[in-house]
This record gives sequence, structure tokens and C-alpha cells, in this order.
Amino acid sequence: MPAGRAVPVSIILPSFDRLRFLRPAVDSVLAQSFTDWELLIADDGSGADTSHYLRALESDARIRVIWLAHSGVPAMVRNAALRQARGTYIAFMDSDDLWAPAKLERQLKGLRERRSCRWSYTAFSQIDESGLPLPEEATRRWVPHEGLVFERLTVGQVSIRTPSVLATRELIVQAGGFDEALHSAEDLDLWLRLALDSELAIVDEPLLLVRRHDENHSRAWQSAFAGRDHALLKLQARVDARRRSLLRRERVRNALKLAATHAALGEQADAMRALRRSARYSWAYPQWWLGGMKVLLRTQLPNRLLDVYRHGSRSA
Repeated sequence: MPAGRAVPVSIILPSFDRLRFLRPAVDSVLAQSFTDWELLIADDGSGADTSHYLRALESDARIRVIWLAHSGVPAMVRNAALRQARGTYIAFMDSDDLWAPAKLERQLKGLRERRSCRWSYTAFSQIDESGLPLPEEATRRWVPHEGLVFERLTVGQVSIRTPSVLATRELIVQAGGFDEALHSAEDLDLWLRLALDSELAIVDEPLLLVRRHDENHSRAWQSAFAGRDHALLKLQARVDARRRSLLRRERVRNALKLAATHAALGEQADAMRALRRSARYSWAYPQWWLGGMKVLLRTQLPNRLLDVYRHGSRSA
């Protein structure tokens, strides 16, 4: 544990340029009604302008910058800050999102009242680069979940955004932190492991604004599927037979969605490759055969014929 007094909350914020979004993100941390925290900014090799801004922040004794060579791997960057954290609790922030002023205060109160829960999340809203609500927010379905959520999290029913999470440092360290082998889905991978070890609490208020913009961290979209598959596979050794069966079914569903996405993009060879790679762990599932046939159909038929088929199916 690093030198210095312990604090209730360590806030971990990875940064890499995007200064126009980073400033308001940091301002939303500074505006928290709960003020006894440390902010660890793990900088992944930003340029001169961002570095100058970060050095100025260090005049606040609560803020430390961890200077890293650029890796582009979010798990590595967050873990670098996690290793230096002194807080009893860990909060995660992203460099383009915003917290409501009461975010930390409400979550800490909730966790302290529910001793069976060692981690918490909040509801969220989505905004554009100017800070305006996205049009789809008016119809986005939100279903709060709490308690023992492993199964619901596995099948994608629990909607958690990284900057909404507050967890005990002990729980995160016990789970092993972020998996640095993953370039995507590293957050889901950690949440699944936390869900095995603790109940989850919720503050059902939109205390987080998630910003959608052209500079969002970009990754090859296939890596999200690969990351999810990696997480589902490695957890099989830690769970009972019932949960192991659930994880296997989700691997099948993940593989089919990957193949179907390739097919929809007209990437026939990649769609077939995805099906072949998944066959060794999916062949025993009828849903894989049915889904695979649909992918094959999608890769072989022209778009015009598929549109006729879909229209006919809707009219029947």
C-alpha cells in the first residue's frame, strides 16, 4: 500500500487526450457533495496540451497523475491506478462522462446501509457531445436490478456503465482487477467476477451522464465479442454445473451474433470463419445449428431476395 493516509474513496480516471471532454469530467468530480476522496488520473501517453492541464491539477493535494507510456489497453491503464489506490472504496470515472454532484454521497450511503452488498451502480442517461440528451433516451427501456445478479448479468439484462460503479477495494482486489489480456469487454468481465462474490446494490437515479460522440474509445468491433467469449469461458471453472451450462449457452449465443453481424455487413468469409471456430463448443446445441443455417442463408442470398422473404414473413 502506498504511503499517505487512507481515504474513503479512490476515484480512478483513465485519460488519453480528448481535453474538451476531460475538463468537464474532472469538474464533475470536483463538484461532488462528498469531498473526502482521492482522484487518480492514469494518463495513457497524452499529448502536450492534456499533459499541461493534468500537471496543473496536481496542485490539488487530492489529485495524483500516473504517467504511463501509451498502450491503448483500458484494463492496463485502470489497473495501474488501482495498484496505487488508498481508498476503502473504488469509484470509476471515464474521461468523457459526467457525474451528478450527489453521486458518491448517495452510493456510499446505500452501501453502508446494505452490508451484504460490496458494490453498487446507478442509473444513467445518455447525452451527445454538446451535453444534450440523445433522442432515443425518451424510449430507452431501463430495468433496475440488484441483489444476486450473476445470471441476469450473464444474459445481458443488467445495464451497468463503468462510471456508475462504486465497489470496495477489497472486493476488486479479491476478484483480480481488470483482465489485461482483454482490449474490450474488460468491464463486463470484472462485473461478472464481482457478481460471483457479492450482492449488488443500486441507486435508481440517473447520477451519471454517458456521453456519445465521434471520439469514443474505438476498438475493432469484433474484439467486444472476443472479450465476452473470453470472460464466459474462463468463468466456467469457478461455477457450479447449472451456471456452467448458462455460460456455455451464452458463448453459443455470442458466437452466433458475431457470425450474423459479419453476414449483415456482407463479410461472408468472416461469417463462415466465426461459425467454424465456434463449432467445437457449440455443435451440441440445436440453437447453433438453426442460427448457423440463418447465417448461411444470409451469406448466400442477395439482399433483394432477403427483403422479399422478410416482407412475406411479416405479411403471413
